[in-house]
Amino acid sequence: MRLFTTVTSLALIAAAGPALAQESGSDDGYTMLGRLIYGWGTPKVAIDTPQAVTVIDQQDLDEEQPRTMGDLFADVPGVQAAGASARMLGQAFNIRGIGNAEQTGSQNRIIITVDGAVKFFEQYRTGSFFGDPELYKRVEVLRGPASSTMYGSGAIGGVVNFTTKDATDFIPEGQTGAVRLKGAYDSNGDGKIGTATYAQKLGEDADMLFSYSQGASDDMEDGAGETIPATAGDRWSALLKSNYYFGENRDQRLTFSASRTDSDLKDAAVAQTGGSLASAFGTSDLHAIDDTLSLTYANEGVGNPWLDLEAQLSYSKTSTERDNFSLGMMCSAGRFSVLCPNTASYETTALKLENTVEMSRGAWENYLTFGTQLSHQNRYANSSVGEPAFHPGGTEDKLGLYVQGEFVWNDKLTITPGLRVDRAWLSPDAAAAAQGGTDQDGTAVSPKIAALYQFNDTWGVFGSLARTERMPTLDELYQTDGIGAAGRTASLNLDKEKATTVELGVTYQTSGLLSEGDSLSAKATLFHNDLTDLIAANPSGSVGVPYFRNVDSAKIWGGEIEASYEADRWFGQLAYSKVKSKDEATGQTLTDTPAENIALTLGAKFPDQGVRAGWRVQGFSGIETASASTSAPGYATHDLFVSWQPERLAGIEVNLTVENVFDREYRNNLSLDNAPGRNVKLAVAKAFTW
Repeated sequence: MRLFTTVTSLALIAAAGPALAQESGSDDGYTMLGRLIYGWGTPKVAIDTPQAVTVIDQQDLDEEQPRTMGDLFADVPGVQAAGASARMLGQAFNIRGIGNAEQTGSQNRIIITVDGAVKFFEQYRTGSFFGDPELYKRVEVLRGPASSTMYGSGAIGGVVNFTTKDATDFIPEGQTGAVRLKGAYDSNGDGKIGTATYAQKLGEDADMLFSYSQGASDDMEDGAGETIPATAGDRWSALLKSNYYFGENRDQRLTFSASRTDSDLKDAAVAQTGGSLASAFGTSDLHAIDDTLSLTYANEGVGNPWLDLEAQLSYSKTSTERDNFSLGMMCSAGRFSVLCPNTASYETTALKLENTVEMSRGAWENYLTFGTQLSHQNRYANSSVGEPAFHPGGTEDKLGLYVQGEFVWNDKLTITPGLRVDRAWLSPDAAAAAQGGTDQDGTAVSPKIAALYQFNDTWGVFGSLARTERMPTLDELYQTDGIGAAGRTASLNLDKEKATTVELGVTYQTSGLLSEGDSLSAKATLFHNDLTDLIAANPSGSVGVPYFRNVDSAKIWGGEIEASYEADRWFGQLAYSKVKSKDEATGQTLTDTPAENIALTLGAKFPDQGVRAGWRVQGFSGIETASASTSAPGYATHDLFVSWQPERLAGIEVNLTVENVFDREYRNNLSLDNAPGRNVKLAVAKAFTW
């Protein structure tokens, strides 16, 4: 791409230029469990949060050089992409066995936010999240339904929060502006990305950032040299973000954020998430646009224990357009409307108000957070033969009320109770009503209690008990085969899904273990999730039955270990996850269950040369689930990475990553397609500051 060539050339030429600053904001020197978590309630260090949580920061993103969302979670236990991990589109998330690999639906089972705006998309085998990794500086993952209190009932798997970049990430202290140019290349698929970022302080109290990224890739190959279909595409993204601070103590803030990702795929599989249906439905051209806007007012209320307010108005729209179907001759109303030119979108407007009050007394440090969240979602679809049956239109209005306490005794015991109530009203559009859809409403309640006790500076224990309910979605209520009683009909009598989860864990942290100033932190978690009234589709070809039904209960249980080590010259990281599941009716392993896996990273730092290098091995055991498409043999892969930030050429940053060093042919059981073979990634960036 022209932008890639220009940006890379400028960055390399500038390497011999004057000493300039590099991007800031890294947590270098702290283990992952030492990073702050903002999504739990009041900010807490990850290891001191009574829930399994992980933060991916800018340093991790630079070393990983993610091209898709599936690249992000190699070092996060219990989390991975589901669907099509190598494709620009066609991905969803799986947390502890929650997250569908084939349909990529399941609204609210895992809640995704970008700068606080809730994101969701659900269309037949297309994927659910289309954001560009170049937009983000931080990804926060909260595992388990205890997250439902702050984000919405039904978060059985958990929450993934994306934070976009800020001007202050690029402007060093004492300076007022920066331009950063970055070019990146992937050997597998001949992928190219160019990014240009401009950051500027606007006086003492304001700043702004504009970033633009453009990239393209050909089809990738697996370890056997075979083409992975539908992995080629073009994408551009842009971010505009500004902050304004005001008030007597500069404790008030206005933040505006707007981002867009525009993706264009030619000859992409209609069943974009892969599997056996990737060839059965042929290909089409796919154009996707993902927009996110938010306006946030925050007032920290310095000196006022009753005020720590945040109010946010957000807007999100994700839309797709498909045409040029290879099997377009089969286009017809009903089941085969999936082969007709079509458009689909999800559009959500939301308002969230949240305040935290401090009520500390004696040895107790007490906080109470309460809030409300209102949203209006419009689901739209149309095709050349009318509204497609696989994507019924309609609206959902939702009101949520929640309260969470955090009571800390003597810096040893933390107790966190919480309660959320959500009320929803759903209405079909005219076409869905003609297929039998009627107005529906419901209420979901999500209580929890969590606690952490710190025995001393080294050991702590934590646990939680959480229950959440997930109301049926527009798709689950109104989807039909589009052929009346001759096929599956609207599902108007669905019960809420229910999940009760118990977590128990232990934390360990120490310093001076092997050398002066080093640090080791570890967190181990056991969990057990009882699921009832799960919503699943009746088999294709069924006649005169609802499209969706409540099935028997299931259990998901397992454990996770997350550990990090940092020293002046060395670092290491461990992520281990084992998830087991059982369908109580059949005794089989649930189809969305990930294989037992471990990721071990070992590395060295050379501060005088500005070099950080490491090796990572990932191992996955074999697994058999109730579906052949989500069963797979075990495998192991190796990655290498090197980052170079020379002090004499400040502002230059070079990252080299080699994925799948030994060109292993393998398939993750949730990915449905073979993974890419060896891939050499190179990124070169140069920052100019003033």
